Amino acid sequence: MTFVNGNGAKPNSEAGSGAVIEVTDLHKYYELGETRVHALRGVSLEIRAGEFVAIMGASGSGKSTFMNILGCLDKPSSGTYLLEGVDVSRHDKRALAHIRNQKIGFVFQGFNLLARTTAQENTELPTLYTKISSEEREKRAAESLAMVGLADRAHHFPSQMSGGQQQRIAIARALVNRPAILLADEPTGNLDSRTSVEIMEILQNLNEEGRTIVLVTHEHDIAEFAQRILVFRDGRIRKDDPVLNRPKAAEVLKTLPTLED
Repeated sequence: MTFVNGNGAKPNSEAGSGAVIEVTDLHKYYELGETRVHALRGVSLEIRAGEFVAIMGASGSGKSTFMNILGCLDKPSSGTYLLEGVDVSRHDKRALAHIRNQKIGFVFQGFNLLARTTAQENTELPTLYTKISSEEREKRAAESLAMVGLADRAHHFPSQMSGGQQQRIAIARALVNRPAILLADEPTGNLDSRTSVEIMEILQNLNEEGRTIVLVTHEHDIAEFAQRILVFRDGRIRKDDPVLNRPKAAEVLKTLPTLED
């Protein structure tokens, strides 16, 4: 399904025509002692190449379970998950690990950076599990840092950077293997309002370049920067709506005070 935004344009002019993610009748059960928890109850949807989708829902709604399956960190109990047309729902752990490293970029709330490692080295980490040369590794990391505006901070350590800059490194690291999809789990959860919008500006820019992004957030004003919002409740998708009059993060930043104000 392709929605239109507030100005009548397609969500992304560079978006492909096919679904990069297609899930059909996903169910997930967890056995907790003698109790069986039905975390996902028949979830089906498509996310097309180049879309920017936000996922919302209360604790226990199923959104985290769903994101774990999208990220190949978990497998459904039943149903299918096609990633770029390939059914990954039945892959073994080794195959899923390869997919995670090659096709999916992860951004987390907690940054997860190595403290004694520079921005450049942190960004290079996912490439250590590939067969590319050290020269290519350095080149990709430098390009990724430039994409998030940190080319001049490549040799700084996380302790020398603000929270927003650390999250930018985490985004650069997620992009270094040129994944098909970027999964962001509460990427603004530890940041102040202005820095949160700055991160959303980066994500919007990446999306406009054709990247597919799936974002989990509990903040509705953050979700509004996406093109489409899914709301989970009781293991099901209860709402799947386009964002009308979607704000541009760059414009919102002009209305917010800087740290010096």
